[in-house]
Amino acid sequence: MQNLLKYNQPDINGRFGKYGGKYVPETLITPLQELEEIYNKLKNDPGFILELNHLNQEYSGRPTPLTYAANLTDYFGEAKIYLKREDLCHTGAHKINNALGQILLAKKLGKTRIIAETGAGQHGVAAATVCAKFGLKCFVYMGEVDMERQSPNVFRMKLLGAEVIPVTSGSRTLKDATNEAIRDWVTNVSDTHYIIGSVVGPHPYPMLVRDFQSVIGIEAKNQILSAENKLPDYVVACVGGGSNAIGIFYPFINDDIKLIGVEAAGFGLNTDKHCATLSLGREGIFQGMKTYLLQSVDGQVSEVHSISAGLDYPGVGPEHSFLKDEIIAEYFSITDDEALEATKLLSLKEGIIPALESAHAVAYLNILMPDTKKEEVVIVNISGRGDKDLNTIREKLNL
Repeated sequence: MQNLLKYNQPDINGRFGKYGGKYVPETLITPLQELEEIYNKLKNDPGFILELNHLNQEYSGRPTPLTYAANLTDYFGEAKIYLKREDLCHTGAHKINNALGQILLAKKLGKTRIIAETGAGQHGVAAATVCAKFGLKCFVYMGEVDMERQSPNVFRMKLLGAEVIPVTSGSRTLKDATNEAIRDWVTNVSDTHYIIGSVVGPHPYPMLVRDFQSVIGIEAKNQILSAENKLPDYVVACVGGGSNAIGIFYPFINDDIKLIGVEAAGFGLNTDKHCATLSLGREGIFQGMKTYLLQSVDGQVSEVHSISAGLDYPGVGPEHSFLKDEIIAEYFSITDDEALEATKLLSLKEGIIPALESAHAVAYLNILMPDTKKEEVVIVNISGRGDKDLNTIREKLNL
């Protein structure tokens, strides 16, 4: 965790500029205040930091490598490309960073029951993992569509002792799973902690999830300085809710580099089957926060689509909305087909099969690299590995 003096966000009301806040039923105000108080007390506590660092190192496997992608660099023939390897974390993605931090907070709060939402299943697996380690009951809400396309992760959660609760409402994907988790939390607030998996929801979640995930960027910054004796010129990451992107962006925010978030364009921005919230959305209130949101003209939340279950979300973290408006970061989008081609490219060139979420960031290299120079450096965050997506990839690529 790191304090950035020139970047004082969020404010004391939990707002990133005009975004964020705490739009929740009265029942949740007290537990949110308790969570904020315990987090503010512990985030600079040496004992808490030591315990979390120990778990990150000895349990999760940090620091993750920053891998020079020599073959991919040669393929494009321009800037050097480095890959931040969150796919090598325990459980296969960056989600464990936040889950470990939050389970420690839950223990300090005396909570005995954990709930979580999941889309791609990686956050659900991370939550189930830390609950198994710390002996807490775990209940994971997951849309039926996502349960089908991410069936290996459903099995992993069950093997770890979690109860996976199918969500049959709405589009039966991530936003619906989140809605059901919030309903559960309202009902069982006395003994339950909700481990939100991304930088979304009411304050203090966007802040504390960001801080737990900023270990990605802190490591990457030190690693690239060691490898190249300079900061990168570009940092690229996929964005759904946006936790892996904020995690790698945050420690670079005060530096003069280009931060690039890549959303899911699905079937294309000219269709209604995409998740390009920051490209085509507008301000709205959603799941406890004010942020950019894909919605109809009368304010109804849009049904969205991505081949990637982890990006299949109509909102985005409020800090990303602030970064977009302030032009601190830029946001673009990649289609399903482009992400699939990038999956093949990284697999064949570097022997790394990325999660379909991460493949969106890799695909953006086709757009970015022609405008780079050989002396420049690009870091791409590989937020997770592709094991969970093999059935989808095999079906779509006919392999």
